[in-house]
Amino acid sequence: MEQDVLTGYHPVNNINVYYEFYPKPSSDKTFVLLHGFLSSTFTFRHLISLLKKEYQVLSVDLPPFGKSAKCNRYVYSYKNLAQTVIKLTEYFGLKKMTFIGHSMGGQIVLNILHMMPELADKAILLCSSAYLKRSKLPLILTSYLPYFHLFVKYWFARTGVRKNLQDALYNHSIINDEMINGYLQPFLQDEIFVALTRMIRDREGDLPPKILKQIKTPCLLLWGDHDKSMPLTVGEKLNKDLANSELIVLKETGHALPEERPNEIFDYIKSFSAKFQTAVE
Repeated sequence: MEQDVLTGYHPVNNINVYYEFYPKPSSDKTFVLLHGFLSSTFTFRHLISLLKKEYQVLSVDLPPFGKSAKCNRYVYSYKNLAQTVIKLTEYFGLKKMTFIGHSMGGQIVLNILHMMPELADKAILLCSSAYLKRSKLPLILTSYLPYFHLFVKYWFARTGVRKNLQDALYNHSIINDEMINGYLQPFLQDEIFVALTRMIRDREGDLPPKILKQIKTPCLLLWGDHDKSMPLTVGEKLNKDLANSELIVLKETGHALPEERPNEIFDYIKSFSAKFQTAVE
């Protein structure tokens, strides 16, 4: 009998990374899920419930988010986050995976495709981060001030989870207490704000067009037509820069695709996988 889920922590690059692994030996496909900035595995809960019935699934809380450890010693660069995910997949002995990345998670997926293209048979990017520059030098220098993390905490408290969700969602009616509490939970301790301060310094810019054009992995881009965080124009540009990609636009949808359109995403994942499989055969 196949076990439903294995949850736990694994030390990678000197930090404990939280994971949820849904093994399915009877399936020949494994999906690796990477969430966005200020998010966690929680954002994929609806999609996971659909995927795990047919496929093997690994969902990762990227440091310092979700239940993963938060410290100011870890290097919170996209490159190191990508290497952390790669090492975690090696721990599970996974090969030829399909990576699904939402927002910032999409940029980490692109880094993985650039660094180790042999790991992925394809990728699905949900409103992926793209073309963002590194933080400006004055902000980076200011982050070294004592107690700067308290300013980060103050900024988060001012915007608030509900406001962030309203910005990320087209359909505000789906916002409920479960959703608010799920996104709020990791931010109740000060350690996250210390780690976010370190992330301001470590985060490099998104991959430039020159690198994107070198990525040959088949990529499905799913985008909301009302995305305020990563406007559709970003998806259109990314679609042009990636050598082997397809862009699908979801109507009346915002940035938080896994919250608003899990069933549609699942259907597109299945058809994309089947089409690619047919093309390979």
